[in-house]
Amino acid sequence: MGFIAALYGVIAYIAFVCSFVYAVAFVGNLNVPRTIDSGPSAPFTEALIIDLLVLGAFAIQHSLMARPGFKAVWTRIVPRSVERSTYVLLSSLLLGLICWQWRPIPATVWDVSGSPIAAGLLRGLFWLGWAILFLATFMVNHFDLFGLRQVFLRLRGLEYSPPKFTQRALYKLVRHPIMLGFVISFWAAPRMSVGHLIFSIATTGYILIGIALEERDLMHAHGEQYGAYRARVPMLLPFGVRRKSRAGALTP
Repeated sequence: MGFIAALYGVIAYIAFVCSFVYAVAFVGNLNVPRTIDSGPSAPFTEALIIDLLVLGAFAIQHSLMARPGFKAVWTRIVPRSVERSTYVLLSSLLLGLICWQWRPIPATVWDVSGSPIAAGLLRGLFWLGWAILFLATFMVNHFDLFGLRQVFLRLRGLEYSPPKFTQRALYKLVRHPIMLGFVISFWAAPRMSVGHLIFSIATTGYILIGIALEERDLMHAHGEQYGAYRARVPMLLPFGVRRKSRAGALTP
């Protein structure tokens, strides 16, 4: 069973990598079959309903399955070692659903493509956001975050223990650098269409709600240690850091 769990975890991780790479191209209007501004067209109301439905499906799954109460029930059905991999796999499939079923709303909100400096700055911010996100996953534990550590510990017959509560690098500046990376990348568009704006507003709202839920769980798990960290380090914008500490941040 350990080998099957490890294989399942690898498949889930590959699904994540494929869907994530495509999503970067999707948001950035890069050279893929469908992007946030290209693909099957639909009347405005129909497009808006479809777009909000696929975003909502992802948001519900992503938040619900991350909650401790759900995990407690869910792990009575699936082995604990593959719980995270299952979460990653379903999230990846729903991310793929967004990219597949998204209906563009092409009307322009702003367009700075005619200004090489402004356009270059926004493209640079777009890639900076993804870089922040990617690097931040390794500042906690990338392979635990995406389920590989759990399944390979089982393969080796070792007991799983959650990553320790630590602070390093970007987590000294903001409590949620992964989410900061998403927000930067979603908004840094040389040409912002109505569809892209709806996507950015909806995902940013979801991120803020997700952070509130995550921090509630972290406070429950780590108590005063996380409370002190939260009081000292800003949530998303790296302003107002007053002093260094040994306390830290941990993704749920």
